[in-house]
Amino acid sequence: MANGSLNKVILIGNLGADPEVKHFENGGSLARFPIATSESYTNRSGEQVTQTEWHNIVVRGGLVDVVSKYLHKGDKVYVEGRIRTRSWQDQTSKETRYTTEIMTDNFMMLGGKPNANANPNAQQNQNTGANPANPSSSPNPSSGFESSASEQEDDLPF
Repeated sequence: MANGSLNKVILIGNLGADPEVKHFENGGSLARFPIATSESYTNRSGEQVTQTEWHNIVVRGGLVDVVSKYLHKGDKVYVEGRIRTRSWQDQTSKETRYTTEIMTDNFMMLGGKPNANANPNAQQNQNTGANPANPSSSPNPSSGFESSASEQEDDLPF
């Protein structure tokens, strides 16, 4: 950690659109897509309120191919990266504009296609294989992030 500072972001959310991929003359490429994160709470009036934040994700390098092949609108992803704010001069209004993006260092696809051979009435693990974005990942990367109410109710004495 240089100079006692850290720029680290971890998000779990759903894609709001298919990734847009750009290829450059020098052979480089990048992909951009928005993801939504939501939190729900009950306000003072007893109403359930959901607050959604949108994040602009930027992927560069070798991960662009994985993103373009496997990610689609609605998919759940885990994203690690760093915050970057850019500014530019708007050509029409001559105002300075800003955008905040998450520059991705790593990502993991969560969930997946349901297994066609499984019993439709049984609860399924939606991620049945290794993650193309992270080949060394375990077959069930989402197990540490999601738990049902029945898993939270255990026999602990307190």
